[in-house]
Amino acid sequence: MHGFYWDWGHGPFWGGGFFMIIFWICVIFVIVFALKNMFKGEHKPETALDILKKRYAAGEISKEEFEQMKKNILS
Repeated sequence: MHGFYWDWGHGPFWGGGFFMIIFWICVIFVIVFALKNMFKGEHKPETALDILKKRYAAGEISKEEFEQMKKNILS
């Protein structure tokens, strides 16, 4: 009779089944790690103008200060 049997090395979590689970966990880990590292370097750094806009939006500087600093950055 061919079918599912439960002996050491052939059960659902011993031998083949256990190592198959470990194998797929490793494969998924490697894929996630590779994708994470591929896209890590694509974030462009903030420019001075970006920082200035954030400060103005947060209310740290007035409109006049924003315009003056923007003029200084762009010239």
